[in-house]
Amino acid sequence: MQLYNSLTRKKDEFIPREAGKVSMYTCGPTVYHYAHIGNLRSYIMEDVLEKYMVYSGLDVTRVMNITDVGHLTSDGDTGDDKMLKGAKRENKTVLEIAKFYTDAFFEDCRKLNIKKPEIVEPATGCIDDFIKVIEGLLEKGFAYIAGGNVYFDTSKLQQYYVFNDFKEEDLAVGVREGVEEDTNKRNKADFVLWFTKSKFDDQELKWNSPWGIGYPGWHIECSCISMKHLGEYLDIHCGGIDNAFPHHTNEIAQSEAYIGHKWCNYWFHVLHLNTSGGKMSKSKGEFLTVSLLESKGYDPIVYRFFCLLSHYRKSLVFSYENLDNAVVSYDKLVARIAALDFNDKNIDNAAFAELKSKFTEALDNDINTSLAITAVYDVLKAKTNDGTKLALIADFDKVLSLDLISHAQKAKSGKNEFEIPAEIAALLEERAQARKNKDFAKADELRDKITQAGYIIEETRQGTIIKPAN
Repeated sequence: MQLYNSLTRKKDEFIPREAGKVSMYTCGPTVYHYAHIGNLRSYIMEDVLEKYMVYSGLDVTRVMNITDVGHLTSDGDTGDDKMLKGAKRENKTVLEIAKFYTDAFFEDCRKLNIKKPEIVEPATGCIDDFIKVIEGLLEKGFAYIAGGNVYFDTSKLQQYYVFNDFKEEDLAVGVREGVEEDTNKRNKADFVLWFTKSKFDDQELKWNSPWGIGYPGWHIECSCISMKHLGEYLDIHCGGIDNAFPHHTNEIAQSEAYIGHKWCNYWFHVLHLNTSGGKMSKSKGEFLTVSLLESKGYDPIVYRFFCLLSHYRKSLVFSYENLDNAVVSYDKLVARIAALDFNDKNIDNAAFAELKSKFTEALDNDINTSLAITAVYDVLKAKTNDGTKLALIADFDKVLSLDLISHAQKAKSGKNEFEIPAEIAALLEERAQARKNKDFAKADELRDKITQAGYIIEETRQGTIIKPAN
């Protein structure tokens, strides 16, 4: 398998340190709000990577953190604490906010067929680990105390900017948007390992430490959680491209300073999901979540399909028009599968192996999901029997996780099994026209009328299904 490695800036053959076993770490969410679909694109692509490694016979142990403390509104250790901001917004405690949005995140993952990692660790569960590593960095001379806080000293490194050719002047105060001056820092690139109350007097979550009452910086948590569960060597670290600097850069700096050797061999970064206005964020334009897509009648799996149609190292532009095109493509694909003979259980082993090789070749080439989906179409066009085609599609879907077979079976069995009253049918037709016109407010109003009349509407890839509530 060839993967683009952000560390070497080229495709490298993926070779785990221990034959047959992979240690994988993925940066989890900061649980102060819902994840937007741009965040979830990264988790979809990381899910495909993990599932393809398992599909290829590798034993994968994947760890994910949950950031429930220490992440400020600027990734460069400035601004307000995101968790405290979320708690104030909703008049809840930080831990209540963390639990609610952690649960919401994994519910979104379930809807998108993203497998939950074997190990999920909240930052608040590892305070002793953070303190131990910070003490070690101080002892080794890689950290210093200033203004009550503990900082990592980047000047002690031979190389700090490992992913990009940043220059020191690029990080000068006032030159790069979002950078604020911290007079406690010896060097502009230094970052906080531990905040004391000198930073925020009103910080809700605080712990005793050798440096005073306070809380950890954001960057230290991933290094410590990874080392706690996976040891001092990590095969592959995943995340969105926006995490490459400063977050992942800082992870490498502190981890390798602490352990004294190379930490992680491969870095897998997923590029942004953009809108016509640029990079998607929680503060710009419509807050695009899985729930919002569902409220507009889109099935979450269609969004997964939309993401897989593009390569993870290309920026992907989201629009409802583009998503509608994905709906049409997905519906046609499911309809073609539904047309196959599901009673055919015969498998042509030679044809199976030949067609499977196209699928594995695509994913071995830097997880090219677009070509992997092309391999599904190649199966449907192939001159082989339906049993072989169905077996191949089911096999491919172990990685793609698009529910192709199950939804094709539903399509075969028919949509509605009861007679719809004329007045409800009229509302359904009016709602369908409103959705076609992108009048989602009207469509939601009509859905409510149908629901109040005692019917449940389900949006599927094969169309709208309606059934009695009882």
